[in-house]
Amino acid sequence: MWEVINMSIDLVKENIECEQLMSENFSDTVIKAEYIIPDTNPDVNRILILNAKPVITSKEVMQDKVFVEGRIEYTILYLAKEDEGTMGIYSVSYTGDFSNYIEIPGSQHDMLCDADCYVEHMNCNIANERKVSIEGIIKLKAEVYKKYEFEVIKDIEDSGDIQMLKNPDTVDKIIGTVSGDLVAKTEIQIPMDKPQIGNILECNVNVHKKDIKVLEGKVSLEAYVLIGILYRGKDTKDVEYIEDDVYINKEIPIDGVNPSMDSYTDFCVDEVEKGVREDDLGESRIIDVEVLVKSNTKVMYKEDMDIIEDAYSPSSLLQMDKKDYELNVMHGQNTVQSMIKSDIEVEGNSRPKEVIMCYGEVCITDKKIVEDKVVIDGVLNTKVLYKNLEDEINKASDEIPFSCSVDIPESKIDMQCIAKVSLESIQGDVEIDTIAIKAVVETYARVNYVTNKEFLVNIDSAEGEFPAKKASLTIYVIQQDDTLWKIAKKYYTTVEDLVKLNDIEDPEVIKVGEKLIIPGRAVI
Repeated sequence: MWEVINMSIDLVKENIECEQLMSENFSDTVIKAEYIIPDTNPDVNRILILNAKPVITSKEVMQDKVFVEGRIEYTILYLAKEDEGTMGIYSVSYTGDFSNYIEIPGSQHDMLCDADCYVEHMNCNIANERKVSIEGIIKLKAEVYKKYEFEVIKDIEDSGDIQMLKNPDTVDKIIGTVSGDLVAKTEIQIPMDKPQIGNILECNVNVHKKDIKVLEGKVSLEAYVLIGILYRGKDTKDVEYIEDDVYINKEIPIDGVNPSMDSYTDFCVDEVEKGVREDDLGESRIIDVEVLVKSNTKVMYKEDMDIIEDAYSPSSLLQMDKKDYELNVMHGQNTVQSMIKSDIEVEGNSRPKEVIMCYGEVCITDKKIVEDKVVIDGVLNTKVLYKNLEDEINKASDEIPFSCSVDIPESKIDMQCIAKVSLESIQGDVEIDTIAIKAVVETYARVNYVTNKEFLVNIDSAEGEFPAKKASLTIYVIQQDDTLWKIAKKYYTTVEDLVKLNDIEDPEVIKVGEKLIIPGRAVI
């Protein structure tokens, strides 16, 4: 598209802010700790399950590295001897801290960062009957983004006969990142066919069924929080597990967003508060649970722009400044759900009769881009509490590998990708002498690539003598790679004049070897 405008250069500029994934890396954090069993609990006889939940509390980008701090909530289920030599189940909870550096060469203080953590493996052993030791590895991951900002010329107003060559293009922009607090609050009623609550042994929380919509001026978040409570019955050794799926939603204002934009949201369980109270009959059958879920939503979009690629004036000299920028392009994103099935063999001769509780955690072990998709490998770490044929409580666990692919058409192996994985649901059932696991895993992948674009960043009048007119007209023979724009600029005329003088039907179509009449100007 060619435009003619008045003279006196009045530039209309647009500010462009972008984020570009610079690098990502991992770091292993070794955990070693010992904890004393509280006086209110009996001696440890056998460890059943260790549930370790790491959460990042702070992150700081530094020169060539990222410093990450976090805390771990430990819940240990164990068996202890009771009256007449029988075994009962108990739990203890502890909180630990961790910190480590993740090497990211080239990172600087002013850069943005996303960080994540998960348990690679974690073991709990009995140091003595009143002390347990925990050893394991927490995998830390950091993604560092370069944020850059520059101005480009979007238009020229009231500037005489300046000619502009514009072409449509798109620029990826980040509208912003917005955080929110969502609260899941519920009363879990224990039915009369189950024992009253003696004490709560464990509380598992999982955010799933997520639905995020970008609306006009806001982001709508919807999800369900699956709360699972394992408790020991009052005045009995019976153990029960009960669940409640709680709906949460929130609308968070964010200026400038609309439904045509893309987004991604991370959810993190931050705090869980629970308490037991009596019902109208005076029985301990109500569990009050309040879960604080933190959300972090990033909204991005592709802005259509008419990029000014070139400009000149037929009557004066101009000085143009062009700069080359390295831009991030969001090629595509997608989310898929995959089914994982596996059988867990139980230890020894403890044939399972009934699954009490089944939960899992997922993590990514590898990812790669192949043609048109992202292939993601991961591990589902599954833990099961069950009763055997003798009504004894036992545990089973397994690390179940899985692989899934996320279709993103036209993805290439030299592009970059970001992947996230979360557990939607998990179920364990007794089948013959094994425990059959069925789980649904949700995987998100986003593919980016880097491209270089040249932008016109400034136009100013140039000093020098403007070429004088030499002849009334010139005959020009069209060469290979010529365009009307190039010819008009070379001879200080306009595309419009060339089209009129030569009766050209389509300015975009000219043929090599054809002759053009050029209005009288100096030949440069």
